[in-house]
Amino acid sequence: MSRKSIASPSSTTPIVSSAHLVSPDSAQMSEFEFGLIVAGNAFHRWVVHCMSAAGLKDLTPLDVLVLHHVTHRARDKRLADICFIMNIEDTHLVNYALKKLLGLGVVASSKNGKDVTYAATDKGQQLVQRYREIREACLISALKADESLNRDIGDLARLLRVLSGMYDQAARSAASL
Repeated sequence: MSRKSIASPSSTTPIVSSAHLVSPDSAQMSEFEFGLIVAGNAFHRWVVHCMSAAGLKDLTPLDVLVLHHVTHRARDKRLADICFIMNIEDTHLVNYALKKLLGLGVVASSKNGKDVTYAATDKGQQLVQRYREIREACLISALKADESLNRDIGDLARLLRVLSGMYDQAARSAASL
């Protein structure tokens, strides 16, 4: 069975989690949202298990993602910058993750004027590098055989960025009602 036939069921009934939300104008959006829910949960499970295999157990998905972002480009990050880039409104969630990572010794903080900045410690960088090695072995190696899948993933990434903007605008509209 080709990948295209797997992605497009022969039935016209959309695969959704909330049939009451299916719109006649875009059943595809409900299918997308269900896919996003399932993929998001699978991704969260993956990052936690991968980081655990790298040697850092008992983290939440957000803890892992904050550690990766703090390590990103080896630049110190402010709490506000982390929240902005990760599109997280509730700074308390990220602050809690940072405190947990500080306690584990994988992130360090420093005062820079009035700002507190965060950076990965050597231990944090080593764990992130080990995570990368496990990711390459368990996830990325599965993509090597299918270059068209890699192109599809790139297209999907661009679409997700566009849709995140649409959802953000819709959230602002709903908040003003």
